[in-house]
Amino acid sequence: MTLEAWTDFNVAVAGATAALAGLLIVALSVNVSEIVKAPTLTARAAGAISTLLLGLVATAAGLVPGQPIWALGAEILLATVVAWVLQVHAMILVGRDGRATSEHLAKSAVGVLPLLAFSVGSVMLVLGMPGGFYAVAAGCVLAIVAAVIFSWVALVEVLR
Repeated sequence: MTLEAWTDFNVAVAGATAALAGLLIVALSVNVSEIVKAPTLTARAAGAISTLLLGLVATAAGLVPGQPIWALGAEILLATVVAWVLQVHAMILVGRDGRATSEHLAKSAVGVLPLLAFSVGSVMLVLGMPGGFYAVAAGCVLAIVAAVIFSWVALVEVLR
């Protein structure tokens, strides 16, 4: 398994995640006055955007020609750490919010799934295990799903 074998996937997902990150920011701007009233929503927005950007970073880095697999893994791992910080911060805020329900916690936890996949995949790549490409690919798809779920919250749930 070579990095070049993932070129088409990386090109497609880089474009999709970049477009979705922009759309998510536009979606947030529609209800920004309501969103900024709740610190949990702003933190969750940061987590959602950072996870999408992680997918963008992972796939864009995967397009760098001649790069060793371990270097790609290190780049993705570094970006994953940043996304983890934002996601954990959001989950802490949701957990501390006295109005938080199990549904709020579950929606917040959705952002953890792509980060788990990115974590596993990046470590595998650092160790030279090409199977890590599949875990990173799963992280990319899960990041898109998690961002779409949060977009629904930002556009509809915030107005309930």
